[in-house]
Amino acid sequence: MRGLRAGLGWIRRIRLPRTRRGQRRAFQAVVALSALGLLPATCLNATAGPRVRTVADVPAAPVAVVFGAGLWNGEPSPYLAHRLDAAVRVYRAGTVRAVLVTGDNSREDYDEPDAMRGYLERHGIPSRKIVSDYAGFDTWDSCTRAHRVFGVDRAVLVSQGFHIRRALALCSAAGIDAYGVGVAATHDVTWAYGGVREIFAAGKATAEAVLRPDPHFLGPKEKGLAEALR
Repeated sequence: MRGLRAGLGWIRRIRLPRTRRGQRRAFQAVVALSALGLLPATCLNATAGPRVRTVADVPAAPVAVVFGAGLWNGEPSPYLAHRLDAAVRVYRAGTVRAVLVTGDNSREDYDEPDAMRGYLERHGIPSRKIVSDYAGFDTWDSCTRAHRVFGVDRAVLVSQGFHIRRALALCSAAGIDAYGVGVAATHDVTWAYGGVREIFAAGKATAEAVLRPDPHFLGPKEKGLAEALR
């Protein structure tokens, strides 16, 4: 409560310029800062946008990569379920021959990849065609591990429309030639939050694409995907 009062007191101490010239300069500064903040997201949309397709027209690739999007009581959240449903349709269409599920398993009581695997199996994808990445802690980790650990060179990425362009840009920086399926989503609070989050995440993604840091956990190369494609 004390911190809130201090914050409100600080806000009350802000004085807007009293002259028109000062107000004009303040407005210009706000516009310039806003444009600068939106620049990374604008660049990502411009560069990755042409590679966003639908399930029906996405080019064929050896593997689909599905990014985690949270669990509800141990099962895929509605948003994650929609991604997995799209991956099932891509697989059934013969566009891909295997599915790499990548997500967070940093705690014993939270296992996105196994929940994703179980969902895909229940929807008809054979277990031998599903490969799990348990260290996909964020989008960059998922992309760079897909290439460096699992040997992915070409892929179909599956995610919601507000996230797919960032995923495409980062996977391209990681060395993957990818097209993306942008899954439609209900315009609810989660969708709005995701859209706003992408504006801020774009700056981090730009830095990752340029610097190409190691993921939080790299580990040795794995043969699971090669076996699934064999």
